Amino acid sequence: MNSVVKIKNLSHKYGSTVALDDISLEVERGELFGIIGPDGAGKSTLYRILATLLNPDKGEVYVAGLNALTDYKKIRTKIGYMPERFSLYQDLTVNENLNFYASLFGVSIKENYDLIAPVFGQLERFPNRRAGALSGGMKQKLALSCALIHRPEVLLLDEPTTGVDAVSRSEFWDMLSQLRKSGITILVSTSYMDEATQCERIAMINKGKILDTNTPVNLVDNLNENLYCAAANNMFGLLNRLRRTSGVRNCYTFGATLHVVADTSFDPDQVSAQLTADGLKNVKIYRTKGDIEDLFIKLTRDE
Repeated sequence: MNSVVKIKNLSHKYGSTVALDDISLEVERGELFGIIGPDGAGKSTLYRILATLLNPDKGEVYVAGLNALTDYKKIRTKIGYMPERFSLYQDLTVNENLNFYASLFGVSIKENYDLIAPVFGQLERFPNRRAGALSGGMKQKLALSCALIHRPEVLLLDEPTTGVDAVSRSEFWDMLSQLRKSGITILVSTSYMDEATQCERIAMINKGKILDTNTPVNLVDNLNENLYCAAANNMFGLLNRLRRTSGVRNCYTFGATLHVVADTSFDPDQVSAQLTADGLKNVKIYRTKGDIEDLFIKLTRDE
């Protein structure tokens, strides 16, 4: 494995709170790698350590072949970091922000414009608008442009699609797919489970621990759950009844329906008939195939 990011037995605490608990991880050069988990899982702490902004309590971290503790100055020239919170200068214009970040790395905008053009293109319409006056999607594009202006080897994106609309989220992932072709290694964290399928490999993290690492397809193939989809007129009543039904191991909301994890003894037709007899209307229970969200729920339950 040609690893550009290598993490071994990494741990970090904030007082008595464990943010990262003995995690190990490797990311290959040129890979689009996702770190998937809920808020508070440890994603931002991991990114701060990778960006050399925070020292771990223990463990080893290498980025672009450099030790994060001893070679932090060199690492900072080889990474582009986009934190979760918009961190550019809000009182500077679009062009002023981009020129400022280019000057920090001793490059010109023209030098690497081919790399940021697909991202920056829409911002060219208002170069003199202050960053603080941009929409959420445009702030996202400006922050990504500034993170890319020096053509980094590794791009660290910490929950970049949080708080932006669905169209901007889709556009952002299209841009990442294009950036991969330039050979940049991309690590992107998200709490949106549906975004996991956009990555080549993902690491699922919860409470500071890596639950599993693999391709999205392989992870879902290993789900091994007896899974059903359920719906009725009274969804809340259905949820409460199914959770008390024999053979049901777990039941949770999934979009406009419910997902039911059951034992092999579970008979959907028999359960539907019983629930209908008990007064629920239009009860439907049928087999379904799980996805990343179902897997994450299973892993956290097993843990």
